[in-house]
Amino acid sequence: METIIASAIAVLGTLLGSGITLAFQQRTTDRGHEFTRREKLRQERLDAYSAYAGALINYRRCLVHLWFCEHEQPPPEDPDAVRIRAYDLRSHAQEALFRVQMLTEDGPLARTAETVLADVTALTKTETRTQLDERRVQTRDAISRLVNSAKQHL
Repeated sequence: METIIASAIAVLGTLLGSGITLAFQQRTTDRGHEFTRREKLRQERLDAYSAYAGALINYRRCLVHLWFCEHEQPPPEDPDAVRIRAYDLRSHAQEALFRVQMLTEDGPLARTAETVLADVTALTKTETRTQLDERRVQTRDAISRLVNSAKQHL
């Protein structure tokens, strides 16, 4: 009888040890998957924020060039060609904005990103060189603030 009890205790101990090992392995696996998911999301956000900032800079530069083509004499380039390029860059910036909006969980950051695009677009509505210079500084600073804010969400 003692042999049967000892065998039963040994079997129960083995089953209990196997169960505990399985639980720890499952928890470790879950942590690994969660870490991988968080890291992938962080990398996607980094890519999206970087792409958006780059698109804003390119769009902004093109709009400033367009302003000079339309307001300075003689125009350094055909304004229609620059305008078409600006439309393409704006589309690229909007696509990047949509990606940022889909990946961020922070509502204020998404709204700020949208506001910065609107501010950059308003560059072409300036009448004087002084206004243009002021808006250039404002939009440059707004893009920098957006980048600094986005870094907090990585």
